[in-house]
Amino acid sequence: MQTLKPITVGPLTIDAPVILAPMTGVTDLPFRKIVKRYGAGLTVSEMIASQAMIRETRQSLQKAAWDPTEEPVSLQLAGCTPREMAEAAKLNEQRGAAIIDINMGCPVKKVVNGDAGSALMRDLKLAGEIIDSTVKAVKVPVTLKMRMGWCHDSLNAPDLARIAEDLGVKMITVHGRTRNQMYKGSADWRFVRRVKEATSLPVIVNGDICSREDAREALAQSGADGVMIGRGAYGRPWLLGQVMADLSGNGDKPEPSMDEQLAVIIEQYDAMQSLYGRQTGVNLARKHIGWYTKGLTGSAEFRNKVNQLDDPDAVLAMLGEFYSPWLSRAAA
Repeated sequence: MQTLKPITVGPLTIDAPVILAPMTGVTDLPFRKIVKRYGAGLTVSEMIASQAMIRETRQSLQKAAWDPTEEPVSLQLAGCTPREMAEAAKLNEQRGAAIIDINMGCPVKKVVNGDAGSALMRDLKLAGEIIDSTVKAVKVPVTLKMRMGWCHDSLNAPDLARIAEDLGVKMITVHGRTRNQMYKGSADWRFVRRVKEATSLPVIVNGDICSREDAREALAQSGADGVMIGRGAYGRPWLLGQVMADLSGNGDKPEPSMDEQLAVIIEQYDAMQSLYGRQTGVNLARKHIGWYTKGLTGSAEFRNKVNQLDDPDAVLAMLGEFYSPWLSRAAA
């Protein structure tokens, strides 16, 4: 069975490269802190628009917030001009980022229509200029996240990987889909091997890794140096720690008890209210509560009810009531 080896990203060493993917509206500071505590080699911030970072909008500063327990922290930027990306990278370096990650993989229309994210895979000249300016702007290592290409007629990720390496990028992550696939179909882990063969940099495989078995298979098919987990961690912040233990040869990490799961939800819920304010915190927490409770008896009805609540204290009370049948003190 393949075991993970440490990788170097510039001056940094990541002992077990099991990495939390950057996901807008999901991988904020409260969620990342919990994931890191359970075990993750690296966490990456939500995507931050370079223009918003330069303006230091409230939302960009919330996305750029990080905690010392996350160190080393990777902050991800998206943008469409070399100058703005360089300036935003400098600002994040000043805010303590240990790694600047460039987003050339986001498929969302709003981002792509602004010639950022995966749209840059249609213009490797501009992509190279953005990489070059970002690398030159900061002293910390720069990494790159991409897809296989814009579409199946243009699978140019190996070409972009070679350009990135030549320009000083220190690690590459590949999501095994094209932009036009969005999140449909299945991630092509085998394709990632073509990127691995095109560069001497550490390569991370991403897409559809939702279990320990998926992680092992993704590594076997791709030949990658590590895995990045995104949607598989929805409502399961402990998954990365389980994968890390499995791939490092440290045995099987069981699922947390229901008592522990409820405590984690409450911790994240309280932290989201502190970060965003009570009302926004309640609204943003709804999807997380849905993911945590999915599959439990009566969860659909519970989610329908809790999503109607605006009072943070009422939500907490309803959570406690919903989980009560499974808690150890109830069993005792």
